[in-house]
Amino acid sequence: MTDTAPNEVMLHDPSEALDPLTDAEDAVVKNRAKVGSSRPSSLLYTYGPGAIMDLPGFSVMPAGLDDWDPIWKRREHIPTIIEPRLLNVVRMHLGNQVDALRPYPWQPKQNAYAKDGADLGIPARVFPQWFRCTGCDYLGPLPRFSYTNTHPFRPDLAQFTHKSCPGRGAQRAGAKSGRRESPAVAAQHLLTCTNGHVDEFPYELWVHRGRPCPKAQRPDLKMRDANLGKSVGSMIACTSCGATRGMAEAQGSVGRDKLPQICRGRHPHLNAFDKECGARPALIMMGASNLWFASTQSIIVMPRTDAEKAEALGDRLRVELGVEQVKKFAGQLEVIRALAGARNMDMTTVSDDALLAAIADVLVPPESEEQRKQKLDTWDPIELLIPEWQYLQKPALFPTQKNTSGLMVTDMPRGPALPANISRVVAVNQMKKVNAFLGFTRLDEMDRVNDLPSRLVKLTRNGRPTWVPATEDRGEGIFLQLRLDEVEAWENTVSNTPLWKAHQAANRRNFARRFSETAKAVDPDTRLPAPRYWLLHTLSHVLIREMAMSCGYGAASLTERIYGWPASAHREGAAGLLICTTASDSEGTLGGLVALSDPVRLQGLVISALRRAGRCSSDPVCAMRTPSDPEDFLHGAACHCCTFASETSCEKANRFLDRRFLLTLPSADGKPVPGFFGSPDVQ
Repeated sequence: MTDTAPNEVMLHDPSEALDPLTDAEDAVVKNRAKVGSSRPSSLLYTYGPGAIMDLPGFSVMPAGLDDWDPIWKRREHIPTIIEPRLLNVVRMHLGNQVDALRPYPWQPKQNAYAKDGADLGIPARVFPQWFRCTGCDYLGPLPRFSYTNTHPFRPDLAQFTHKSCPGRGAQRAGAKSGRRESPAVAAQHLLTCTNGHVDEFPYELWVHRGRPCPKAQRPDLKMRDANLGKSVGSMIACTSCGATRGMAEAQGSVGRDKLPQICRGRHPHLNAFDKECGARPALIMMGASNLWFASTQSIIVMPRTDAEKAEALGDRLRVELGVEQVKKFAGQLEVIRALAGARNMDMTTVSDDALLAAIADVLVPPESEEQRKQKLDTWDPIELLIPEWQYLQKPALFPTQKNTSGLMVTDMPRGPALPANISRVVAVNQMKKVNAFLGFTRLDEMDRVNDLPSRLVKLTRNGRPTWVPATEDRGEGIFLQLRLDEVEAWENTVSNTPLWKAHQAANRRNFARRFSETAKAVDPDTRLPAPRYWLLHTLSHVLIREMAMSCGYGAASLTERIYGWPASAHREGAAGLLICTTASDSEGTLGGLVALSDPVRLQGLVISALRRAGRCSSDPVCAMRTPSDPEDFLHGAACHCCTFASETSCEKANRFLDRRFLLTLPSADGKPVPGFFGSPDVQ
């Protein structure tokens, strides 16, 4: 969280009646005061709707898209991101009713004292809504605490306090008598289930073992640390009847049997409950990494064909004018132009033929739900990469391109010392990447189970959003392509080696042993990328580590995009990688990365990266690491010392990496796997 971050986070609309046990705040909290800020990329991948954002004084959960609409209505014109290729993928996942990609509600300020955009922000609710007093260990719901947020320029000072705090133990001699005001912090324990619900932990029922307190109807509770005694974690105590119980009992599979057996189906981000859930809740801590997994799709914006231009204009007409209005005046182009001009659409460069094609696109009947679901069942995420790969194979188009898409690329000469099996180098001088947020899951990431769209937690109360949040990132990069014929020959050789068979077996064990209630019958072999992907992925990681020392960007700022799939009846094979850096809240980056595409600099960088990959400080353990039963890790000769990259850089969470595919390394049996680049001492 930074003061300069563009997107503000504000508490929920004060007009709603709220209750702290069912997703509600006390009257003193019902305001639109700013409580924090976040970068667009954080709101997309880390703190989106349904996630828990930890603020200095408490935690909030960004609300669902229903609550964003009143924020957008404060502006006459709602901005949209027009990118038909990505919008079609979003519609395939969420339904044909989705008609727009919208940026986050934010407006730039003219100066530090301006109030531009002060009424815009991301609506959020306080969650969790059980707090613990830091002065006396009192544990209770949100209405028992007081809220303060009075400084307009210091949202970090917003906090909840316990005004009647008596302190711990007896008053010390000479200390002032009376009660004091102590800050309160959110209680860390929550309940969640595989259907994406999350709820407060039932502390009162827990400490009384599912029964009411015999001494009071609503007893006061205490939460004390018990890490010095026999148990680890917090101890819950009832001040009325003296009952105590440790939170350590709720952990693990044994503890899960002591929790409520039926999930209440609560969605705090929607202020709603599902009627039926059917899943068993499990204990989870507020900061757990598996509490929220974003599901996103992204594309690099490419120069559009005439059909894509018509579709883009059609999408904008659909958003700005509506289908009914376009249909009503379909034969009157001047009226359509006038209506579009009134909505701030520049139609001066649009020909009548192009406008007619866009109108025709708007009037095409949407596909049925059965057709959409059938298309989704057979959809492969690689389809988003194919247009990018195909464009990069046509260097003759690069000099004639018009920079209307935000993409500028240059086919670079190869350095004389660059390894011969790297066939092409392309400098990506400028690029624009559009990312769309589809939803989220809890406990299990989509890629880690079966990718069923029904697992996505809904973003609106009716489950059918008409728009989704999106970001536009601008930056630069370098594209490297390997010789396809050499990759195919190497891949055929490696596919028959004991090492590849060991990786296949480990992948099968990984699927079979995964603790996941959402896992379905999936053929594990269909989820294992081909050896060429392992090769490209490992090469990408060693280059990221090397480039970070020369380009001026940290390794965590560099990301990869792997184009690696075998040829099939539906598409040609690919073997390339793009290393790029982008920013979502600026006009681009500074050119330090693309400068490395200079032939002399790049060849030295690649040779140095391969030499470093040939040796690891953990060798020979790392170089000979091969999974064998019962091991089920999804990497080979790779570790933090040589190959692993940061979470923000890797598209596969540091899986599918092995230096032995990159270089020929010694093996325990004396039969090394032939590396694509040969000996580690690359010249």
